[in-house]
Amino acid sequence: MIKPKQELSIVRQCKLLDIHRSGVYHRPRPSSPINLALMREIDEIHLNRPFLGVRRVTDELCEKGHEINHKRIHRLMQIMAIEAIYPKPNTSKRNPAHKIYPYLLRNLEINRSNQVWATDITFSAPNLGRRLEDVAWA
Repeated sequence: MIKPKQELSIVRQCKLLDIHRSGVYHRPRPSSPINLALMREIDEIHLNRPFLGVRRVTDELCEKGHEINHKRIHRLMQIMAIEAIYPKPNTSKRNPAHKIYPYLLRNLEINRSNQVWATDITFSAPNLGRRLEDVAWA
């Protein structure tokens, strides 16, 4: 995509492609051998017990003699795209036992004032334990 030996400068090529120059010059470092060994062990643990999360995988590695932080294990598991298998909330399915109320205003033509009323209950002021007489009105 970006070719350094072109008649256009790298700056101009980056502007044309709408990318940052730092991404062109950056060369990512390979993972260290220690991280690769840890990732191999994390993979073995995850294959044997895929329901374990970051903290339990960290405990397993500590039992094997590694002195390691759960934050590092979390980062390595993110790199490997590994997460614990557990039941997640299924909020997109509605309960068939719940009654579905019809929308009564669907085909109604609203042509005069006070024909339709609505209420908004999204906010109610918190009761701060004061009586009306205790509040000083300005």
